[in-house]
Amino acid sequence: MFKIGYRTIKTAIGTPVAISIAQLIGLHSFASAGIITILCIQRTKKKSLRAAGDRFVACLIAMAYSYLFFEWIAYTPPVIGLMLLFFIPTTVALKVSGGIVTSSVIILHLYASNSITIDTLLNELCLVIIGISVAFLVNFYMPSMDREILEYKNKIENLYRIILRELSEYLVTGNSIWTGKEIIEADNAIKKAVYYAALDLENHITGSEDSYYHYFKLRERQLAILKRILPLAGKMDLSEHEGSREIGEFIGHLSDNVHHRDTTEQHIKQLEELLENLKKKEIPSNFEEFERRAALFQLGKELKDYLVIKSTVKPLPFTKIKQG
Repeated sequence: MFKIGYRTIKTAIGTPVAISIAQLIGLHSFASAGIITILCIQRTKKKSLRAAGDRFVACLIAMAYSYLFFEWIAYTPPVIGLMLLFFIPTTVALKVSGGIVTSSVIILHLYASNSITIDTLLNELCLVIIGISVAFLVNFYMPSMDREILEYKNKIENLYRIILRELSEYLVTGNSIWTGKEIIEADNAIKKAVYYAALDLENHITGSEDSYYHYFKLRERQLAILKRILPLAGKMDLSEHEGSREIGEFIGHLSDNVHHRDTTEQHIKQLEELLENLKKKEIPSNFEEFERRAALFQLGKELKDYLVIKSTVKPLPFTKIKQG
């Protein structure tokens, strides 16, 4: 069994429509409108808009160069090569090189005509307009990424709850049979979530709906902090607790507040008070105790960075993603 994607469906719909329109209005080489449509089908709305502009400008340049080289020099294969030596660098300089392949269709048509006239140029221009326009119209519909984004948002938050809860239990009780597999799962989930959020962002022409992408990138930064916290927790002297219990209980409270809503100000204040109290404890009497105390304060710093990152999360549109 094989899967048919949206891009394939759009190509199957757009190509015959473009050919039918070009044939209906009596254009020569009407099948080329379908070729142009195939070349212009894109995965997102923004890419579609950029592709339409690039290909249209590149085709206009191709028609101008074709007239200059073919009419003023000759209709021979070497002249095509000579023209490409100028045409391709021009499209690169104008940042429309994405239209080179589409323009080659127009160039070869004009070469085969053996005589470039106003009617010939109008015919090619109409083929370009029809092919690009049909591709843009079928690209206007893009499947919603809302369901995937919501699923990964909830999955990531649930994984973070487990990670924080297990870390809390270890620091409070000294007992844990946790394998750490949620770290790997969270890493994979974030990568996929960023991918879907980026697609969603590309499908908003105005570029204003970047909340989800921003949210998942911040979760990615938080995960990096959690990875740094784990080895620090392993340095704690859990038999004497020396502050690890307090930190563990605080992390346990964080595990109940993983959601994206901003509750960080009160958490940062609690953490700062906790670290201040730890500073008042007796000064370590040997290097091992000093090392453990340093690891404890480093863990506290990492937790504060984790919370500061959360405080920068943009409000998520509730029309698409409910609070979780």
